[in-house]
Amino acid sequence: MAINTEKNVYTVLFAAVMVAVVGTILAFAASGLKPLIKENERFEKQQNILYAMGVNENSDEGSVSFIPTSEVESTFSEYITRQIVVRDGEITEDPEAYLIDMKKQLNLAKDGETPSLPVMIGEKDGKTYYVIPMYGKGLWDAIWGHMAIDENMVVQGVYFDHKGETPGLGANIKARYFMDDFSGESLLNNGRYAGISVAKGNNDPLNQDKDDNQVDALAGATITGNGITAMISETLYLYKDYLESIRTQ
Repeated sequence: MAINTEKNVYTVLFAAVMVAVVGTILAFAASGLKPLIKENERFEKQQNILYAMGVNENSDEGSVSFIPTSEVESTFSEYITRQIVVRDGEITEDPEAYLIDMKKQLNLAKDGETPSLPVMIGEKDGKTYYVIPMYGKGLWDAIWGHMAIDENMVVQGVYFDHKGETPGLGANIKARYFMDDFSGESLLNNGRYAGISVAKGNNDPLNQDKDDNQVDALAGATITGNGITAMISETLYLYKDYLESIRTQ
């Protein structure tokens, strides 16, 4: 008996079968690729942490180049000498602290629960770096980053990234010229924690004043800049007691 392919029932059945087949293929593909995806996420975090410390392959004033994935694990182990988790004033060692999801920890803090705060401690050229992960909200979606500071709460470097900010505007938070402005900025003002604001019209376009707790805003990206300000403030506020404990001045 021939099948009448012009009937709606055939079309519906054919579509259902195709959806089931394609869905099964995609499910198997996703399952098979999961270890590779996790590995790439691990490499990316290591690259970002190292970049914040100034360990990168930048070749000129405008480039943003990471340590290659083929080398990043060994380089990470070379420069990151210790990883800790700060929780309710207690410090524990954790060799995979850098994998802690900062978004989840911020949500715990907002819900009144105790977050687990990772700190990656590194050494470069005889100097100690304390690298803090950050997470926040931009104009359209999530923004995140890492900030490396010294024992006097002076920023040594940052790396920012985003999920969906506007190209040429908010997406420039990961541009070299913007990230470089944070280096040398103090998180303190008159000895107290003040954070760093992304400010419009701060009368310091060359960012020469490192004690004003401000960097120049990105043109046309006010909301994204405000997101960076809030991200720094909200994330580092959770670390305030720990940062006070490492201060030498």
